[in-house]
Amino acid sequence: MESHFELNEVTKKLPKHLHKFIVKQPYEEYTPQNQAVWRYVMRINVDYLSKVAHTSYLAGLEKTGISIENIPHMEGMNRILKEIGWAAVSVDGFIPPNAFMEFQAYNVLVIASDMRTINHIEYTPAPDIIHEAAGHAPIIANPEYAEYLRRFGEIGSKAISSAKDYEMYEAIRLLSILKEDPNSSESDIEAAQTRVEWLQENMGELSEMAQIRNLHWWTVEYGLIGNLENPKIYGAGLLSSIGESAWCMQDTVKKVSYSLDAANLNFDITKPQPQLFVTPDFAYLSLVLDEFANTMALRTGGIKGIQKLIDSKSLGTIELTTGIQISGVFTNVIQDKNNKVAYFQTSGETALSNRDKELIGHGKSHHANGFGSPVGKLKGINLPIEDMSPRDLKAYGIYEGEFMTLEFESGVVVKGKAITGTRDLRGKILLITLDDCTVTFKDEILFQPAWGIYDMAIGKEVISAYAGAADVNSFDDMSKVSNTKTHKINYSATERELYNLYHQVREMRTKNLVSEEKVILIFNELQSKFSKDWLLLLEIYEIAIKKEYAIQNEILKALHDLKSNKSYTKLIENGLILCQQ
Repeated sequence: MESHFELNEVTKKLPKHLHKFIVKQPYEEYTPQNQAVWRYVMRINVDYLSKVAHTSYLAGLEKTGISIENIPHMEGMNRILKEIGWAAVSVDGFIPPNAFMEFQAYNVLVIASDMRTINHIEYTPAPDIIHEAAGHAPIIANPEYAEYLRRFGEIGSKAISSAKDYEMYEAIRLLSILKEDPNSSESDIEAAQTRVEWLQENMGELSEMAQIRNLHWWTVEYGLIGNLENPKIYGAGLLSSIGESAWCMQDTVKKVSYSLDAANLNFDITKPQPQLFVTPDFAYLSLVLDEFANTMALRTGGIKGIQKLIDSKSLGTIELTTGIQISGVFTNVIQDKNNKVAYFQTSGETALSNRDKELIGHGKSHHANGFGSPVGKLKGINLPIEDMSPRDLKAYGIYEGEFMTLEFESGVVVKGKAITGTRDLRGKILLITLDDCTVTFKDEILFQPAWGIYDMAIGKEVISAYAGAADVNSFDDMSKVSNTKTHKINYSATERELYNLYHQVREMRTKNLVSEEKVILIFNELQSKFSKDWLLLLEIYEIAIKKEYAIQNEILKALHDLKSNKSYTKLIENGLILCQQ
């Protein structure tokens, strides 16, 4: 089957469950005004950021093939990005955090391909192609930062979410879509804003995913680098915002040394940030990331790890000391008197793996109704089952064809006839399969013979718990695409008429078909029909002063008149500086 996106050396490694988030870049939907917005923002950025951005930024723009003049084509970016081991794919706005992180783990940059409107030229709450392509892409040309981003994705994709995290994701996605659509009603925006604020105040204890999203925000999106007195910008949210990139450098924005504390500091995506974190260098980012990873269930496992998975109500994986991995939706855990895992249970489709590869015959179809198993050592026997040799196993009555009773230290009792055992390549036993099996804990029946064959996972402890499946091919649909779609803006006939003027100016510039008569005609039409459009005025003023047309003075006067509107003052002033260069 033909893929709906370009496959190259990087993107062909993406697991199939991520393919559903990728959409075709809607290049034909970008209006001539969109192109003018891109050009304006990029020219302002390159001019200003050359002074305040990390040195990797300008070099990265050139290396990643991002043009100042045109919104980039994804295919063109991909051909250049693959030279540094990365790729880019187009997505529809915000995607679920776990999926976003997983793309990063495969060295793939997800680019929300919608384009901000002129009303949000300085900053947009919605992810757009300026933010993604001109913000993220240039910095990944720095190898040290690129490795941090990849590693962040690798660890972040394993972070366990709470049930409320997905609600927050959907609420923020809706709010950003509504705010970017000029046709949205104020009441809809206000309702969405209220929903986000309510969730922010009622999230409860931060999940791992909420914490790692905070780290992502304060580094990848809004990070500063260097010293507190004179930091440089490297965060994509700042690099792509002509408003915040200047604002963040003011003394009124508090600068704090980056540390693990950032994981517990929430952010509001709809407002400028009151403080920012400064890392001394890119290497320190990886140090803090590893420090955070040490607190995650991914590395600590145990009863708390399984409890996090139960609370998430989502697909997750635990790994036992033998290396066997159980992937499913965890619904129950029994703890022993020492607060360790005595027994765990999943519901619904479950898959068993070892070293991230599904065990033959133990996929979700075999374990369609869930899976449960005791964990720990046998009572009165110091040697764990996993460390027993074939001779030890026979001595303790754990032998094929034998009916056995296994009493665990936790109080779980397994009675049944051993059919076979499953071992890994090193000979370590991973599973014991029993027939006519009953499993009990005190007075509770956990498994009974009428339910069929019982597979018992072997391991004395749960050493890891994380989101998602061990084998990415075990489950087809690990995260869902939001039903809330980015709005396609409906343009009026008047707006289309204006965009046609933008197109004519763009054609004049790109094809060198400039004439004073045409500039005058467009200027007159702007004055009579679109007197508040400041951006196209700047574009024709730029042409007029370069060609030394007499009309330049009239255009300049019109721009000065528009500057009285405070919404345009700074934008026009910055544009006039560019025109003189």
